[in-house]
Amino acid sequence: MTEFEGKIALVTGTSGIGLTSAVRMASAGATVVACGIDPDANAKFDAIAKEQGLNMSVRQADVSDEKAVQDAVAAIVAAHGGLDIIVNAAAVHPFGTVTTTDWATWQKCLTVNVGSIYLTAHFGIPEMEKRGGGAIVNISSVQGHNCQQNVAAYVASKGAIHAVTRAMALDHAEAGIRVNSVSPGSVRTPILSLAAAKYGGEGVSEEEAFARFGAAHPIGRIGEPEEVAELVAYLASDRAGFITGSDYKIDGGLTAAIGVK
Repeated sequence: MTEFEGKIALVTGTSGIGLTSAVRMASAGATVVACGIDPDANAKFDAIAKEQGLNMSVRQADVSDEKAVQDAVAAIVAAHGGLDIIVNAAAVHPFGTVTTTDWATWQKCLTVNVGSIYLTAHFGIPEMEKRGGGAIVNISSVQGHNCQQNVAAYVASKGAIHAVTRAMALDHAEAGIRVNSVSPGSVRTPILSLAAAKYGGEGVSEEEAFARFGAAHPIGRIGEPEEVAELVAYLASDRAGFITGSDYKIDGGLTAAIGVK
């Protein structure tokens, strides 16, 4: 596959959907630079790039920090000549209601999950315009549509991603920049592992918790990050040239159901 040959991509988040999206695009010819704050995830990302011989590199960076993102975009452009694709996958997932979530946690959730999207676009879109356009894919969640209890900050951030995606798509369509979001259901990621640890129950293994989460989806299982990466790659590619301002659920039918099992 060579559909991303000559394309330069910035990915935020170096595990889960960020990692698999980077691998998917690099496997099709893209040059990918990923930014992540977790040293262990960054090291694993780098190891996978080397093992598979992919043109992927990782940059230790807090994507909610303005200077860090500005420097990352500048470094990508200096090293590779431009920027064509941004995939915003970095996220944190605190648990709590508006009364049990403290202000610092609320601010961090919104700053990481939504603020990083603003920052990559703020510094990245001008570089995309120089190359005649580009594509941005923001990773949201089905919880931006229908939410559970005890996740107030997280669902606020994911709903905001849907809104800012529409705004960015309208504002930059004339420049040839397409912006879409993807809303996964339960997918095998570090964030789902946190949910399994919190809600799986005493003595319940992670896989047993995942199986229980999957049973709530009509398809009967959780999703794999590689499946989400396929949708991300499609939206980032020229094949999706007439698609912008939209959100795509990839949730095993979860939000099509009136209730849960």
